[in-house]
Amino acid sequence: MFKPITITFFLVFFAIFCSAQQVRPSKSSEIYRELKTLKHIPKVLYLAAHPDDENTGLLSWLINDQNVETAYLSLTRGDGGQNLLGTEQGAALGLIRTHELLEARKLDGAQQFFTRAIDFGFSKNTKDTFKQWDADSITADVVWVIRKFRPDVIICRFPPTSAAGHGQHAASAVVAEKAFKAAADKNMFPNQLKYVSVWQPTRLLWNTFRFGSVNTTAENQFKVTVGQYDAQLGMGYGELAGLSRSLHKSQGAGTQSVAGIRNEYFTHVLGEQAKTSLFDGITKTWVAKGNADIDQSLDKIISAFNFNKPELSLTALLALRKKVLVLKDQHLKKDKLFALDNIILSCSGFMGEMVTNQAEAVAGDNYNFRLNLISRATNSVVLENVKWLNQSETFNRKLSGDSLITIEHKLQIPNDAALTEPYWMAKPPKNEATFSVANDTLIGLPEAESPLNVLLSLKIGDEKIQVKLPLSYKKLDPVRGDVVEALRIVPALELKFTQPIYIIKENEDLRVSLSFKVNTNKKFDNGKINLMYNGERLGGADFTNINVKEITIDYPIPKAKLEAINSNRLQLYASYVIDGITYNKKQVLIQYPHLPSLQYFASATAIIIKNDIQVRAKKVGYIQGAGDFIPEFLRIAGIQVDVLKDEDFYGYVDESGVNGGSNKLSQYDAIVLGVRANNTEKKLGRWMPFLWSYVRAGGNLVMQYNTNQDVTVDKLGIYPFSIANRRVTEENSEVKFLKPNHKLLNFPNKITPDDFKGWVQERGAYFPDKWDAEYEPLFEMNDTDEEPLQGSTLYAKYGKGNFIYTPLAFFRQLPAGNVGAAKLFFNFLSAQQNK
Repeated sequence: MFKPITITFFLVFFAIFCSAQQVRPSKSSEIYRELKTLKHIPKVLYLAAHPDDENTGLLSWLINDQNVETAYLSLTRGDGGQNLLGTEQGAALGLIRTHELLEARKLDGAQQFFTRAIDFGFSKNTKDTFKQWDADSITADVVWVIRKFRPDVIICRFPPTSAAGHGQHAASAVVAEKAFKAAADKNMFPNQLKYVSVWQPTRLLWNTFRFGSVNTTAENQFKVTVGQYDAQLGMGYGELAGLSRSLHKSQGAGTQSVAGIRNEYFTHVLGEQAKTSLFDGITKTWVAKGNADIDQSLDKIISAFNFNKPELSLTALLALRKKVLVLKDQHLKKDKLFALDNIILSCSGFMGEMVTNQAEAVAGDNYNFRLNLISRATNSVVLENVKWLNQSETFNRKLSGDSLITIEHKLQIPNDAALTEPYWMAKPPKNEATFSVANDTLIGLPEAESPLNVLLSLKIGDEKIQVKLPLSYKKLDPVRGDVVEALRIVPALELKFTQPIYIIKENEDLRVSLSFKVNTNKKFDNGKINLMYNGERLGGADFTNINVKEITIDYPIPKAKLEAINSNRLQLYASYVIDGITYNKKQVLIQYPHLPSLQYFASATAIIIKNDIQVRAKKVGYIQGAGDFIPEFLRIAGIQVDVLKDEDFYGYVDESGVNGGSNKLSQYDAIVLGVRANNTEKKLGRWMPFLWSYVRAGGNLVMQYNTNQDVTVDKLGIYPFSIANRRVTEENSEVKFLKPNHKLLNFPNKITPDDFKGWVQERGAYFPDKWDAEYEPLFEMNDTDEEPLQGSTLYAKYGKGNFIYTPLAFFRQLPAGNVGAAKLFFNFLSAQQNK
C-alpha cells in the first residue's frame, strides 16, 4: 500500500479541488475571510457516509463565523443512491454526486474528501454493512485523511447505533472511532508513515440531530449557536447552508434556506471533553504557537484591509510570507503558505488560463493554445518563466495596468498522456464494495489534479510564487456565456456497440452493430475487429480503411456459436486491433447544467439476453418518473414506447367512465409509471382520473415504486394502500410465491424462484405495509432475521382491466440485463392479453 509519488503532490493535496480551470482572484469579502482563517490554527473534519449527509449549516458556521479550516469526509460517493436527473446508476451516479458535493463546497467553503468505499445501497445495520465493506480498508482510508489533513476536532453526523437510520450511517461512526485511535498509533497502517506523520485529534463528537420524528438532541448536551447573519454574505449561515445543500440535485435534496439562529447539539465520544467551546484545549492562535509576530502582522493586515483596493495589502502580505517561510513546523508552514500564496495572488488581481478551442485531445497530437494573463495591481507582477509541459521559456515580462496579455503556443500532448477519467473508475473495482485505486496516495481526493499543466514562475515584489494552469478548453456558449472546462484526453479511436443490450430468441442469429469514432488524423487501416465472450472469439472480421470520423458497421454472430453457450445472459466484448494496439474503450460523457462536463471510459461491451422471453404487449405508454432505462429496454425488446404528455390525456373519458372524446389511451396494451413518478411528475394529479378510467375500460396500469416525500397524489391506488419505508436490501434473499398459479406468474413466461437469481443491489424499496382486501400480494420476502414482507407486488382487478403496483427494483435489474426480472416485467405488461 502507498506507492511513491513526486513531492509536487504534497503541495496541492489539500487544495479545494473544484475543477477550476482558471486561476482567478477571489472577491474582496472572500479574501477577508481567508485572512481571518489564516489567523486560526485549528481544523475540523466532519465525517459521514454519503454525499448530502453533511450538516451544511454547521460547516457554513465553522468556516465563515469561526474561520477555521473545515472539511467533509464522505465515506462513499453515493453510488447506490437514486437519480432524479437521468439514467446514470452506480459509479456514474457517484461521479455526478462527487461533483455536486464540490459545487456545494464552492458555496460553503469547506474542503471535500472520500474513501474507496462503494455505496452498495441501503443497509439496515452495521452487521449488514460490514458484510460488504472491509472495515480495515475503510479505517485505513480515514486514518490517511486524518494524518494528511490533521484535524483537531472530528465530528460525526451519526451514532454507531440503530438511531443512525441506515447501516452505512452507523458504520461511519464505527469507523470514525477506530480511526480516531489508530491515527496516532505508529503501528497502525505503518506504510502511510513514508508520507505522513501520526496525528492525534483532540476530540471526537457526535452532532446529534432531529430528523422528522427522531430526536436525539437534549438540552443537557453540549451546544453551540449557529445561523447568524453575515453582512458580507448578505444572508445567515442557515440560508447559505440551504443553497449549498440544494446543489445535491440528483437526489432531489433541495433544502429551505432558513434565516435565524439555532442550536447545534453534540455528545462526547472520545478524547478530551468540550466544556465551553469546540476548541477547548486546542492551540488556537499563532501566539500560542510561539509566533506572536505572525499574529500581530495578520491583525494589522486585517484591520487595514481595503475592500475596494485589496492590492494595498500586498506589501504587508509579502513581508508576512517571509515569516511563514521560516516556520519550523513543516505541516503548519505548508498549509499556511499555500493559503497565503492564494491570498497574495487574489490581492494582485491575477488571472491566468491556458486554453484551446477543442474540448478533446489525443495523446501525441498537436494543438494550438492561448496563455491569457492579467494582473490588476499597480505593483507589477512579473512573469519570469513558463514551463510548457516539457520545455521552459524565459519572459521577464511585467503584468500590470489591467491589460490582458495573450501568448500563443502550440503544444504536443505527451504520447503517454493518460485518458481523462476519475482515478477511482480507471480500473475495475477491487470488489463490489471497494474501488481500486492504482496510486494509493490519491485516496481521499475528490478527484486527481490534472497531470497536464503549464507552470508559471511569477515574481510579486521580491517573492517568487509558482502557479499551475491546467490545459483547458474554452468556448462561448450563446446561453451560458464563457464556458471553461478541463481539456479531455480521449483515445485515438473509440469503439462501442450501438445499443447496450440485445434480446434474441432461441435459434435466431444475432447481428450486432459497432460504432467507430476517430479522434485524430491518423489512419486506421488493416485492423481486426474481435467480438469476444469468455476469451473466445465469437465473431469479427479484418477491417480496412477507417478513414471517416464516425462509422457504424453490422456484424453477424453465428447461431451455432450462441447455441453452444450454456447461459441465457452473456456479456460480449469488442475490440479493434491494429499495429499491435488494442482499442476497446467507449467514452461516456455526462453533462448537466449545474456541473462541468464529466467523462469516463467503459469497455466496449453489450449484454446478450439469449432466451425465449415472451411479451404480448406491443404498444406501451410511459409516464416518466426519475430517470431510468426501462423505456429504452422496452424499445430494444421490440415494443413501441410513447412517453405520455399532458395533451395525450385530453378528450379521453370523464371520471365516471363516460366517453368524452378521442379514446387515445385505449390504444396502449399497458401504461407504465416510471419510478417515483408521484414524486417528480407534477401533472400526475390531473392525469390519475383518466388512468383509472383507462383501467376500468380494460387497460393495464403498471405502477413502479414511489416514496412518501413531496408527493403529487395522495391516493395512488385504485383501492387504498399505504407506502412505508420497508424494503428488502439483500438481493439474494429467498422469495416465496404466495400465488404460484396467478396469471402474472405464468403468462406469457413461467416465473420460478430461479428468476430471482442474480439480482443486483436490492429486491426493492418502499413496500406498502397496508392495503385493501381487493389487492392480491404475489410474493413474500425479507432480509435476514426480519419479518416477512408481502408488499413487493400488489395486483387488483378493476372493471375490465388490471392495476399492478410493484416496488421491485426493475429500474436496476433491467439495465443489468437480468433475464428473470425481464420475464416478470414482461408478464406485467402482458396482463391484459391473458384473458
